[in-house]
Amino acid sequence: MSIPFSLNGTPITWDGSATDRLLDVLRTDYACIGVKCGCNEGECGACSVILDGYLVNSCMVAMGRVWNSQITTIEGFRETEAFQILDRAFAETGAVQCGFCTPGMIIAAACLLQRNPTPTVGEIREALSGNLCRCTGYNAIINAVDQAAKEGCRP
Repeated sequence: MSIPFSLNGTPITWDGSATDRLLDVLRTDYACIGVKCGCNEGECGACSVILDGYLVNSCMVAMGRVWNSQITTIEGFRETEAFQILDRAFAETGAVQCGFCTPGMIIAAACLLQRNPTPTVGEIREALSGNLCRCTGYNAIINAVDQAAKEGCRP
């Protein structure tokens, strides 16, 4: 089946099964290795992408669902000014240890800041609640998103 969609701003027509997972297609066919497989159950957020403006776990999305959709991965988002602000905030607050969860955390933060440019700490916690980190603890990550918001990060 031919499935048209846009990946990081580039129109694509992908040929394959509509039941293939978006996560696998992104990693295998398009080298989007920032999209990680952490749990295969939609629980950890390591595979987070933006699908038509919404944060989704790509391990739970069948390719048939992306027909004519806009998909943004960390590879596409890293080309933006908003990424530069978030990246710097994560580094300055010590929010990165092993880095496995970082792409998903940044994508989740971007979705939050796009719809709410001045979130409270509670709103940041809620927005990131679908992303697991096994290294840093969450305070540094929450501080990074708060810092980015205060610096005017507007995805």
